[in-house]
Amino acid sequence: MGEVNKCMKYSMFIFNFFFWVCGCIILGVSIWIRVSGAQQQRLGMDSSIFAGVNLLIAVGAIIMILGFLGCCGAVKESRCMLMLFFIALLLILILQVTGGILGAVYKSQVETAFNLTLSTSVNALQSTTGEYKEYQEEFQKFEKQYQCCGLTNGYKDWGENFNKPSSNICQCEPEKPSSDLCIRYGNRYIYKKPCGEVIMQQIKDNLIIIMGIAFGLAVVEILGLVFSMSLYCQIRRK
Repeated sequence: MGEVNKCMKYSMFIFNFFFWVCGCIILGVSIWIRVSGAQQQRLGMDSSIFAGVNLLIAVGAIIMILGFLGCCGAVKESRCMLMLFFIALLLILILQVTGGILGAVYKSQVETAFNLTLSTSVNALQSTTGEYKEYQEEFQKFEKQYQCCGLTNGYKDWGENFNKPSSNICQCEPEKPSSDLCIRYGNRYIYKKPCGEVIMQQIKDNLIIIMGIAFGLAVVEILGLVFSMSLYCQIRRK
């Protein structure tokens, strides 16, 4: 009968503490991305675009629970807790790999869905019935905040609404309009960049964050599998 390696035991505890901290960070960052994407959803963006962020929120919460489970299993030398930790961690790793593969396979379909959403939103911008008035006001705030105009074709996406006498849609506000930022239309300056490009860039930026988190998490998970199984085997031989 052998003793459980104290170094392995406390290494497992420290590892799981940092694993729990990682879960907190992932949960916090994911919620931040989700909240920042809420404005895009108010502008009519398809909620499926943010499915990866919703998944990370769930993963972050689960990792916090697993980190706690791993700490308890290490301190109490509980084979049951360590095996539960190992199985749950392995399932998460498999789901991550599966999600990455599905994301790569269906990438073109996501882009198609995004473009379809933009086309639907353009119809709302061109509406003159007042049915989409709230949406149009919200979109003008978005244009002012991100210094863009329309969704895909600039001011043309606004249709007749753009040429109304009292309209200040897409109006470029800087005192000295830059040629990179604004173009002249009639007797005023308007923003040059379509908002669709801005939204897509935000999605890509968030995707890079998600991919970075997922890759780092996979490395940590593999280490967790090795630590937990090694400690489990030592406890079983005890």
